[in-house]
Amino acid sequence: MAMQTLDAKDAATAIWQLAGLPQAALAELALSGLDPVFPTTFAVGTAAQASLAVAALAACELGQARGGARQQVAIDMAHVATECAGWFSLDGEVPPLWDAFSGLYRCADGHSRLHANFTHHREGALRLLGLDPAQAQRADAERALLGWNALDFEQATAERGLVATALRSFAQWDATPQAQAVAAQPLLTLTRIGEAPPLALPPLAAGAPPLDGVRVLDLTRILAGPVGGRTLAMLGADVLLVNSPQLPNIAAIADTSRGKRSAHVDLRTAAGQAQLRALLADAHVFSQGYRPGGLAALGFGPQALAALRPGLVCVSLTAYGTQGPWAERRGFDALLQTALGFNHAEGEAAGDGKPRPMPMQILDLATGYLMAFGAAAALWRQQCEGGSWHVQVSLAQTAQWLRGLGRVPGGLQAQAPDRTPFLETSASGFGTLCAVRPAVRLGGTAMAYRRPSMPPGSHPPAWD
Repeated sequence: MAMQTLDAKDAATAIWQLAGLPQAALAELALSGLDPVFPTTFAVGTAAQASLAVAALAACELGQARGGARQQVAIDMAHVATECAGWFSLDGEVPPLWDAFSGLYRCADGHSRLHANFTHHREGALRLLGLDPAQAQRADAERALLGWNALDFEQATAERGLVATALRSFAQWDATPQAQAVAAQPLLTLTRIGEAPPLALPPLAAGAPPLDGVRVLDLTRILAGPVGGRTLAMLGADVLLVNSPQLPNIAAIADTSRGKRSAHVDLRTAAGQAQLRALLADAHVFSQGYRPGGLAALGFGPQALAALRPGLVCVSLTAYGTQGPWAERRGFDALLQTALGFNHAEGEAAGDGKPRPMPMQILDLATGYLMAFGAAAALWRQQCEGGSWHVQVSLAQTAQWLRGLGRVPGGLQAQAPDRTPFLETSASGFGTLCAVRPAVRLGGTAMAYRRPSMPPGSHPPAWD
């Protein structure tokens, strides 16, 4: 097992350099704590701390460009890792994170992980297994999957737009064309995609958070993207979450909607598309995590958005990146942990060979923080250089980066920190919400969510 080689400050510095931001700002980072902070051999604390640190630091750098002062950015590793664990309760109850059919299954020649949190994914997988979704129990799915080879089931689900992956070792993943495509890409990219003057941003008032006055359209649904929007809201942005009234959400929306307004817009209709174009006219950031090509087919791809709103920063999230044969595939954190070798590696480290997930959805959370970093960094570039910008991130590229941070010897023996000191309780449209308060502490600005979490459709699709 390779020793961990990068500490959080080194990791943050390497990310910072990808965006072309001033090196002097790195002196403001104050990062405390060391891995392991949770029971895993992967440097999840370092990944969480470094990715959130650069997001906050880039926001502060934009604040300085708007007349503010540079601020110290302090983050405790145990605090941010606890935030990444995703715990929350509503009215004293902790919602279940997983559907009964989600999880790892034995196959004829290995294992497969099924993601069944959405009804259409669950029912589609059960029908593929020859089961009646209205009658099937998990034991029925377990028996049925024993008749499949893992790679065959993975391919069959992908062809149907469902979500399941075969369990691989790192060596098996590295041998795939998709792994080679991902390895050839940087952690994230910032690309200038059009010409535009710097967009007008109001001067930053004394004591205001660094992204105050920045308007963000958040068209994301499943964990990474919503965390990115929540991070921007925590740093002061005016974030409008735009959901389709037809699409389902997961329970975590109660946690990830803190700080946002939440509206319904039906992009399948001409009226909904007109509403989105009206919102774009005053937006600074457009963040989306729809399946590849989904929004472009409706006329809202990055180039079209830049034409509608010159100077816009577009942020695009994919599962497996934009290159390689899996570029069009859907995917979720738990599935990538299985497909890319992490579950297998944890089993090897434990000595029993039993595949096991990391103790948090760190690919989602770190990718969300990187989305916020990319947005803030591109906004800084936009203010300094003009132009329209496109930020691209993927869960697979984050996974590749996490693996490159090295392993933590003895990490599986770590005890998760007590979450109690990091919790805060607030009223929300979902009920009384108890969740982890922001892990970022800025030298000159108090960090807090300025709006309560509200269900989709609670607000009109408007900025004011």
